[in-house]
Amino acid sequence: MAEIIQRDGTWAFDGSTVRITPGLHRSVPLFRQTYGEISVPLEAVSGVVLEPERKRGRLRLRLREGADPLLQATGGRLPDAADPYRLAVDVDRTGVAEYVAEEIRRALLLDQVPKEPAKAYMLPGPPVPVSVRSSDGTVSFDGTRVRIDWADTSERVKRATGPRIIDLGDLVQVEWLPNSGHEDGFLRFVTRETVFSKLPPEKDPYALDLWGSVRRDLLTALVATAVTARLPHPSTRTAAGSHEGGAHDARPAPAIPPAADHHDVLLRRLRELGRLHRDGVLTDEEFARTKAVVLRGF
Repeated sequence: MAEIIQRDGTWAFDGSTVRITPGLHRSVPLFRQTYGEISVPLEAVSGVVLEPERKRGRLRLRLREGADPLLQATGGRLPDAADPYRLAVDVDRTGVAEYVAEEIRRALLLDQVPKEPAKAYMLPGPPVPVSVRSSDGTVSFDGTRVRIDWADTSERVKRATGPRIIDLGDLVQVEWLPNSGHEDGFLRFVTRETVFSKLPPEKDPYALDLWGSVRRDLLTALVATAVTARLPHPSTRTAAGSHEGGAHDARPAPAIPPAADHHDVLLRRLRELGRLHRDGVLTDEEFARTKAVVLRGF
């Protein structure tokens, strides 16, 4: 057993699995503590490095592209401190960290673990049901359906549509961008009907606009990952996104509906906006502006 215990967390390798446990210290981000322990099978690993820094080092586990739904859902956008596959290492423990890294490298070589993209997820993602309260509302996923309940501070066009319920079978993919504190983020559920929609997150009834607490909004990645883990693997899609940077940047391209369906979706969206305008939910200015955005998106 190769093991390193730090305030930031613990890594233990038994020859077949890297068990990553987040630390309990207050400096450990809420996201990692909430995500909990992760068991990474050796066949999901592509490499491991110890990155030296001035005051401490950082142990980093690299996973094969397509092996982990968390990396697939977040696309490498998790802040470094929140990345569960990085461990801050004190200077006096760098020797132990290098020993752990060398044991993992030796096992990868002996088992001849391939480095090419995986054809199925090798990690399960967070368990369901999972629910997160964000700045724009509460999003929940029970394994078959996504539900969004809007907050009082959500845009009127969202609150007017009521809770949004999306069946897993209607989803094409999940798009996630964290709230950086300087720029808003979003969690968008792309369905076959909305794949062409370019509404901004604050107006999109299929998206959560993340503008509040960075610490809290980051937890929406839990839902994004749980949903991604249950969608078809990117390798099964005929049109997959191709990005440099390995697993952290892998994002599949959405399936494109036929042109006739595209036209039907546009008409439905315009009818929905018209109804909201007639009911007095949208002002003339809001209706004109939102309609223009929808038309541009299509």
